[in-house]
Amino acid sequence: MKHINTRKQIYYWVSTGAAAVALTAIGVADVVRVPAVVQGLTHLGYPAYVATMLGVAKLLAVAAIVTPGHRRVKEWAYAGLSFVLTGAAISHTVSGDPVGNILVPVVLLAVVMASWAQAPIADRSHAHSAVRHAA
Repeated sequence: MKHINTRKQIYYWVSTGAAAVALTAIGVADVVRVPAVVQGLTHLGYPAYVATMLGVAKLLAVAAIVTPGHRRVKEWAYAGLSFVLTGAAISHTVSGDPVGNILVPVVLLAVVMASWAQAPIADRSHAHSAVRHAA
């Protein structure tokens, strides 16, 4: 059983680390409004200031998922990342962008969801019990 927990921890930290590195790089690029980011958002029909909002949200989400504790904040961070990345994939699809542009947020979403799925049970059980009590 300990072997399974060790393996799960490795999968968790690999997926969480990969997501954190990618999202931090993207978040910083958003916040400083790298010209390619602004150009991409404009192409999708969004104003430039959306880059700053998305960048700050991504950086806060990364901080939440890599630090211990605060289960509910982590759940919201994972949910927010899911919304942002799903929205990005849909925006690229509707804009008629190449498949590669659509796959980037989809692959990153898969990495984020792998991190969520491998998160220690204690980080997820509180949110699940809150849903059961609300029903």
